[in-house]
Amino acid sequence: MTGSQQAPGTETPRQNLGRAAVTPTLRPAVAADWAGVWPIWHRIVADGRTYSYPRDTDERTAEGLWMLPPPARVFVAELDDEAGRRTIVGSALLKPVQPGAGAHVANASFMIDPDQSGAGLGRALARHVLAEAEAEGYRAMQFNAVVETNRAAVRLWTSLGFEILTTVPEAFRHPEHGLVGLHVMHRRF
Repeated sequence: MTGSQQAPGTETPRQNLGRAAVTPTLRPAVAADWAGVWPIWHRIVADGRTYSYPRDTDERTAEGLWMLPPPARVFVAELDDEAGRRTIVGSALLKPVQPGAGAHVANASFMIDPDQSGAGLGRALARHVLAEAEAEGYRAMQFNAVVETNRAAVRLWTSLGFEILTTVPEAFRHPEHGLVGLHVMHRRF
């Protein structure tokens, strides 16, 4: 998912299995947060089901792809662990979809720790980033590459008002399903 999907780590929705919804702390990321984002980023990208980044992307390259300078903004979602320490469980990257004449439309990427799937973290982070984008004056948000087999992402985004504008056929090489489509999704503010 190149800058456009909520990625709980699997393409099929997981059952909540009785897990109570949690309320994360959502905040802008600082450079030191990369140490907590990297394990999530690496696990999701190496899985190969939701992002088109090379599965073997090294940490330095990944940091350069995710921790972008302004006008981009990076956010983290944190939960308190058993010892009361905050642990990063997700991150989002918000940026213009295009520079210049296209900078009024936002693009975002989302990564949630797969072990936290089903607890509402993706939805909480998505709502936060959508509100931030609208407050910053973006007129819409566009996702360019939501893998069509990532049912959890498609369901989340449609429930938040996104529509599928088109599907680029066979644009993503899925490790299990072979060539699958990528949805272009859009929502006006």
